Amino acid sequence: MKKVDLNCDYAESFGAYTIGCDQKILPLVSSVNIACGWHGGDPVIMGKAVRAAAENGVGIGAHPGFYDLMGFGRRPMKISPDEAKAYVQYQTGALLAFCLENNTPLCHVKPHGAFYNMAAKDPVLARAVCRGVKAVSSELILLALSGSEMCRAAEEENLPYRQEVFADRAYLPDGNLVPRGQDGAVITNEEEAVVRVVKMVTEGKVTANDGSELSICADSICLHGDNEKAVLFAEKISAALQKADVAVTPLKNL
Repeated sequence: MKKVDLNCDYAESFGAYTIGCDQKILPLVSSVNIACGWHGGDPVIMGKAVRAAAENGVGIGAHPGFYDLMGFGRRPMKISPDEAKAYVQYQTGALLAFCLENNTPLCHVKPHGAFYNMAAKDPVLARAVCRGVKAVSSELILLALSGSEMCRAAEEENLPYRQEVFADRAYLPDGNLVPRGQDGAVITNEEEAVVRVVKMVTEGKVTANDGSELSICADSICLHGDNEKAVLFAEKISAALQKADVAVTPLKNL
């Protein structure tokens, strides 16, 4: 039976502000990417998220982003490689402290938002991200956009990695994601998302926004926790994968 991870960006609320539907979606996914306090999340929420994920047997990953709470980490920033390394190391290390306290493993690291999209295209930034991960632990898995510069950098840095596809985002012909703000960048129709996911997982193909077919590797499927249909997407995608004889399992089991 083919296996795939179903992950969700998670614990992005902070202080008195609530984002996403964490309690509802946690039982439906196999891994979570926990915000580390810069684009979302805060120390109290991080600790609660780690405990909840551990209790539900869900794989835990760090979700480091740019220091941009107002922009939710989705605004590009010009940073040096040394800064990028430190950003990843700092935020991942913070989450690791909560994992150690709860005697549960930290499995992976996935950059957030603009940080992720920039590192997917920029080989220098991608290498810096990998060095930041390795500074915490060379056994952590980098979760990277399928076919991106982050995948190539991880190979060069001898860092374990898995390739990620998106259930609720459209693709450009070069394999990158359609920038948010452009028409059709976010997929809101759950039936369309289900069809795309099953095709990516079982056929290794996705249709780009110009109609062309792209080859893609789907080790893990991402759902955005702030998508208002995230729970519905997760339910329908899980059912469709089961019907296609695909098992949903945490990254560590792939």
